[in-house]
This record gives sequence, structure tokens and C-alpha cells, in this order.
Amino acid sequence: MPLEFETYAQKGNEFVNLLMKNLGVEDERDRAARILRSVLRTLRNHLSLEESSDLLAQLPMAIKAVYVDGWRMTQPHRRVSTMQEFANEVLKEHGSTAWRDFSNPDEVVLAVRAVIETLAEYVSIGELEQAFGSLPKELREQFTVWIP
Repeated sequence: MPLEFETYAQKGNEFVNLLMKNLGVEDERDRAARILRSVLRTLRNHLSLEESSDLLAQLPMAIKAVYVDGWRMTQPHRRVSTMQEFANEVLKEHGSTAWRDFSNPDEVVLAVRAVIETLAEYVSIGELEQAFGSLPKELREQFTVWIP
């Protein structure tokens, strides 16, 4: 069975294009990619290995690669309680480019929302609810509200 790299790239591009639309930055592909990377990395740091595996199973191959890039599965998953703490973690993951992509903390929350809404187009609602179910109550409730 041949590998379909063009198909993987096409599905990944579709995902990023939808994310750009959800972010409202339709001409800023690099920005959308940086935001996707930082939000997915932050999310995976707060999910168990089992939850991450279940979530990964439904993502396009190219997006799976973004999710797992640099992942140390032996690290225990972290816990944050509030959306602000989660947004701060996203900023840490974003690194030195955060100042280019976010002018204030509210923009980070909007970016997290756009990623969750994009994930919901590719991952079943049940799977997202199950993954988010292990998060602290405030985050779980906020993420669930964003699932269309």
C-alpha cells in the first residue's frame, strides 16, 4: 500500500485553512501554524497519554505530526485550573514569537477557541468531550461551550 503524502498534505492544508478562517487571519498562514502548534502542545500537556492517543486517532496525519512533534510522553501531564492559566501556558509554548501573534491575553483565549472549533470539525464531539472531561471544571466547561 503506497503512502499518500499528497493526501496527507491536502488534509493538513484544509485544517490550517479552516483554522485561519476561524482565527480571522485568512492571509496569515504562518501565524495560524504557530498558534496551532502552541495550542496543541499546551493541550497535550494537560491530557493523559490515553486521551491524547484517542484524540490523535481522529486528526489528519499532518496535524498529528504537529501534535506529537517534540513530545516527551514520559512527562506527567500538567494541571491548570483556569482559562487564564491555560492561556499563559499557550504563551510559554509560543515562545519568543508570542508578541507578534498576540497583543493581549484576550487574543490568546480567542486563539484557543479557534483551535477547539477547528478540532471539532475533525474530531467527534464525543471524543472531544471525553478528552476535555479530564480537565478541571472551568476549562472543561469553557472548551465544551466552544464545540459547535
